[in-house]
Amino acid sequence: MTIFSGNIKKMAVDVNADNLAQYQLKVGDNKLNMNDVIGKHISVNYESTINCVHCGRKTKKSFSQGYCYPCLTKLAQCDSCIIKPEKCHYDQGTCREPEWGEANCLQSHFVYLSNTGNAKVGITRFVTDGVSSRWIDQGASQAIPILRVHNRLMSGLVETALKAQIADKTNWRKMLQGEAEPIDLIALKETLLKNAATELNALQNEYGLQSMSSIESDIIDIAYPVESYPTKIKSINLDKELGFEGKLQGIKGQYLLLDGDRVINLRKYSGYHLDIEIQ
Repeated sequence: MTIFSGNIKKMAVDVNADNLAQYQLKVGDNKLNMNDVIGKHISVNYESTINCVHCGRKTKKSFSQGYCYPCLTKLAQCDSCIIKPEKCHYDQGTCREPEWGEANCLQSHFVYLSNTGNAKVGITRFVTDGVSSRWIDQGASQAIPILRVHNRLMSGLVETALKAQIADKTNWRKMLQGEAEPIDLIALKETLLKNAATELNALQNEYGLQSMSSIESDIIDIAYPVESYPTKIKSINLDKELGFEGKLQGIKGQYLLLDGDRVINLRKYSGYHLDIEIQ
């Protein structure tokens, strides 16, 4: 039996040589390899303590997946334009933290297509060794970068132009119900770009020829460490249940899949102080 205790953050993700998702959960000062826990009994206890993931302040309620209210209202990374990048307002001189905006928003971004049960469009800053951590966080079984743009605002404007044809959100319930049927994302890319050509050309004319460029890429397949999927999903709410236990049957996205068709999105509980026992 091993016990870990401390505040958690969303699971750090990567892939191995076979593109199987790898998960590490930070619990206090410890890093727990969650792939090694699959098939084992896990017990989690929550004692109603939350600390902000940014400043460490104790807070009664978590906002935006781990922040206290003061940080929610002052940090650029908590501004509404993070959720809606097409509303980035750095060029208007109203960014909450200009230095943070320069380091994070005024950098190249990628517009991508992925398969999370259904095809969706999204944006990401990094595609490391061909794989973005964002794809894993969303439980994508396939993904492909389609455009590179020069900043976050442009990524949001391009995504807006494309999402008239395709979803931009993950249906998390469908994502957790099994392996997704393969989608020809390359053919979909060609269709989407063709149908949105007028809007994309207008953006390029406004922001410059170098603001957007097409990417040629093969479809990237991602596998997940799942022994069995739930048939009827029952979501665990730590604020009400104060804990859970059972056999860990798999991990997909940021969700733990337990026996009894139970699932929990650990990212939602970033900053929560948990006692985790593994047998």
